[in-house]
Amino acid sequence: MHPALATTLFDRPTPTLRVLGRIRTASNATYLAEVDAVGVGEAPVRCVWKPVAGERPLWDFPDGTLAAREAAAYALSAAAGFDVVPTTRLVRSSAGEGAVQTWVEIDEDLEDLVGLAPADRIPPGWLGVVDAVDAYGRDVTLVHRDDPRLRRLALFDAVSNNADRKRVHLLPSQGSVLGCDHGLCFHVEPKLRTVLWGWAGACLDREETALLERTRTVAGEVLDGLLTGAEIAAVVVRAEALLAAGALPGPQDTWPSIPWPPL
Repeated sequence: MHPALATTLFDRPTPTLRVLGRIRTASNATYLAEVDAVGVGEAPVRCVWKPVAGERPLWDFPDGTLAAREAAAYALSAAAGFDVVPTTRLVRSSAGEGAVQTWVEIDEDLEDLVGLAPADRIPPGWLGVVDAVDAYGRDVTLVHRDDPRLRRLALFDAVSNNADRKRVHLLPSQGSVLGCDHGLCFHVEPKLRTVLWGWAGACLDREETALLERTRTVAGEVLDGLLTGAEIAAVVVRAEALLAAGALPGPQDTWPSIPWPPL
């Protein structure tokens, strides 16, 4: 198991957080912090701290719910067996209420997973997502690797209704690819926006079917207290719809399908 998927770090009800600095590329208040390790004499563990007080109001998501959605994404990922979200807890800490997530050190270039290719020369092993024109007026295609680690994330995003899967929200580390920034998940209305559309319409394999079946089974229990009843029911409905279709979803005409900026 990837260290970022350990479940013991934030089990204390009121962890003491020490803020080390602000992550200014994030749209909401996001901080690099550290938490004392569980074992005596062990070094503090770095984490990402997202306080509820630092969330910007959004027109389509209820105020003050993004941290809970971050925690819900981890809870569902862990319980259903996706294992694609670093350990995340909704806590009332010494710094207030918010989401605490294990810090993940990236060990691959994100351009090795998602990038741009000349429109007429998509490399072998890559899948095209959408055609575009770059800043220099060249015809390009947004592409991503035909990588089972990314496909697992794409399925999780579909069932969690992730409205913001960008390249910078991918965390390639120690052979895994985890995802972060799940505050814009679990809306009751279809809002899937992602750069991982390359498998749209692809038939589900046996493992993916099993993940969706577990999602349908565990969602009510593990998401209780983090999401509304309607949002939890929508997770089950999405899992059942994917199972009935037997395929990964494609973009919808009623909602932008690519987040901005995508990379």
